[in-house]
Amino acid sequence: MAEFFAGYGLFLLKVITFMLAIIAVIATIFMLSQRNRRGGPKGHIEITNMNESLEDMKDALQKIGLDPAALKESIKSEKAENKLKAKQEKKAAKAASKKRGDGTTHIAKPKRKTVYVLEFDGDIRGSAVDGLAKEVSAVLTSAKSEDEVVVKLESGGGMVTSYGLGASQLERIRKRGIPLTVCVDKVAASGGYMMACVASKIMAAPFAVLGSIGVVAQIPNFHRLLKEFNIDFELLTAGKFKRTLTLFGENTDEGRQKFIEDIEKIHDQFKHYVDSHRPKLDIETVATGETWSGDEALQLALIDEICTSDEYLMRACDNADVFEVKYKQKKNLAEKIGMAAQTSIDNIAFRWLDRLLKARFSIG
Repeated sequence: MAEFFAGYGLFLLKVITFMLAIIAVIATIFMLSQRNRRGGPKGHIEITNMNESLEDMKDALQKIGLDPAALKESIKSEKAENKLKAKQEKKAAKAASKKRGDGTTHIAKPKRKTVYVLEFDGDIRGSAVDGLAKEVSAVLTSAKSEDEVVVKLESGGGMVTSYGLGASQLERIRKRGIPLTVCVDKVAASGGYMMACVASKIMAAPFAVLGSIGVVAQIPNFHRLLKEFNIDFELLTAGKFKRTLTLFGENTDEGRQKFIEDIEKIHDQFKHYVDSHRPKLDIETVATGETWSGDEALQLALIDEICTSDEYLMRACDNADVFEVKYKQKKNLAEKIGMAAQTSIDNIAFRWLDRLLKARFSIG
């Protein structure tokens, strides 16, 4: 039996090694394609009229119970109605043109406000920030102060620099005097909340997770393992604190203290940023690294209203023209393969981490 398990373990190790080799080759192809890319970013902005999408769904549901004859009559009537409407609009435009020609004052029909909808789904690296920047630039070419920008935001946070840049992109909207609403259906924690707090108004679902106003940093250290195998590691730096904690060197108490001071500075900066955008909340109460559900977040003034993004946007469609703005990045075959490989590696890593945690904290 022992021989069987030993052989099986060796076979499994070979399979894993083979898979990792394939993934490494694919990742290399992806990196080479990135290196050889020429010209500017490849992509385009896609705009979807959410009012029309909602009306299409409504019409489809209304026609479900109709018999074939009634359905045919309904479609015919709808076409005639659209034709008449187009004719009337053309006639009104022609009449308005004539009035302007003879000097008669023409009172234009009041224009409804426009709501621009963006979506940000953040990962640890904050890789969606690049697309968000392009979407914000597109919106700012036509948005007015009477319009509104709604960002559907989902993120558990990640790299400080990436999420700081993401928050700065949303700041561009506020600086132009355009109302900004952030809707959180699932999670806006740490860097995700850093971005959300920029909004004029924050909406969240009842069981959404918000907060985590804190900073965390962790790295493994292999110094004792290297020492056990008599492997020396040399790290040469210029500057006393060029490196504080390292992966392979021997970490010192002085280095640890400096590292803690650095992350505390980032935490203070994070707290000040949130406090400047949400002055009604008690920053010392919420900046503990804890998270809260939507209902609790409302009591702590982390958000302004309990509401899902779907509910909010459906209400907006009643009184405004609502457009979803999305930047679509074009990828060649090598890039698609590379992204798939990267996703696979992430999934494998998270799956094994989940198994280890379950094994460590299981009952029985």
